[in-house]
Parts: sequence; structure tokens; C-alpha cells
Amino acid sequence: MKCLGRIERLLLVVGLMLIAIYAAAYVHRTILSRAELKRFRDLQAEQPIETADHFPPVTQFKLDLSLWSQERIDEYEQSLKGYVDPPLAVLRISKVHLEAPVLDGTDDLTLNRGLGHIVGTDRPGEEGNIGIAGHRDGFFRVLKDVSPGDTIELATPKRVVTYVVDQIDLVRPDDVSVLQPRSRPSLTLVTCYPFYFVGSAPQRYIVHASVEKSELIRQVSKQASSEAEDSPQHTGEMKP
Repeated sequence: MKCLGRIERLLLVVGLMLIAIYAAAYVHRTILSRAELKRFRDLQAEQPIETADHFPPVTQFKLDLSLWSQERIDEYEQSLKGYVDPPLAVLRISKVHLEAPVLDGTDDLTLNRGLGHIVGTDRPGEEGNIGIAGHRDGFFRVLKDVSPGDTIELATPKRVVTYVVDQIDLVRPDDVSVLQPRSRPSLTLVTCYPFYFVGSAPQRYIVHASVEKSELIRQVSKQASSEAEDSPQHTGEMKP
């Protein structure tokens, strides 16, 4: 019985020590994480992403890095040291407080710095299906909270177009049919899935959004009015 009592006390001491070690590790991780986030924001403030000439003013959202992986934060910091061309557009999803530059291409530097326009799809500002890719543990992790009916804005130097999410799909990595033209001007957002999968993700998470008919009519009307204002005024005089 005495031996059993000693074993119980020993197990209790070991248990308390393990709890203490866990608590210390948790506190250390929290302090280190906050320090990393501060360093990230300082770097971001020092080296903002370049914008194109005459680009519309952009309201700066503070990135919610709580959803980002530490690896992605580190890679973003490294990307700030490299040069990228000015963005083609700025993507905004107000519901999830996302505002990110859309850069040309989908190479490593581009996707670590922002979102990437998928080569071969229509470019921002065009009327087809615009494909945009982003990392699932970075800018595009918020897509898990986006639902049909949510609005997405794509701002280019010339205009801001509003899209409405109408479909969300899961496809194989080699399924490029999701990037085909649709019946209306569209936006297709692509990221890996599952969002918290360790290793190479087996699927792609696809968010489809289209311009609503009322918005399309408004855009066409606005463009027609602009063209009419730019054309020479008719004086009403008969020419010989």
C-alpha cells in the first residue's frame, strides 16, 4: 500500500509538471506570435505594395493574421524584399474584411505577396471570366467564410465592378473547366482545399461570382453616357 501511495504521489507530481510545461509553452507561443505579428505589420508599413498610376484610392484594411499560418507570414515578409509589378486590380470582400492586390501571374513571389491573376483567363477590367488564385493559408483562407449571395468588388484603374457569389465548388487540381467563360461577366476565385490540410492539398476550392443583370445594365448605361459626353456636340445646323 505504501508503494502504491508513493506511485500515486509521483504520478501527481509528474502530471503537475506536465501541466506547468504546457502552460509555459502556451504563454511563450502567444508572446512569440504577437511579436511576429508586430514585426509583420512594421514591414508591411515600411514597404507597401506598389500601385498603378491613377489607381483609385484604396481603404486599407488591417489584415487578420489570426487565420494565416506562421509559414505564410514568414513568406510574406520575405516577399516584401523583392520587386513586383504594380497590381492589375484590388480585390475586396467586405464580409471577411479582405482587401488584397491582384498581381499578374501565379509564381511563388506573386502569391506570397498578394493574389495572382491566372494566365489564360480574362484580365481584370475585361468582360469574361477572370481567374484569381490565392494561398489557402494566407489571403484566401477567408474564403471558407464566404457564401452565395456575398458581394465581391474588383477595382481597376478605370472602374469598380461588383460581383455576387452564385456558386461554390470542389474540384480536382487538374479540372480547369471552372475557368471557362460563363453566361455573364464573372470572377472565379481559386485556392487549395481543405484549408487546414497538412501537405499538398488534394482538391481546389472554387468560388464563382457573376455580375448581376442590374449591375451589367448600369455599367453599360454609364459607359454609353461617358461616350456620348466625349463625342462632338451636334449644333443643329445643316451642312452644305
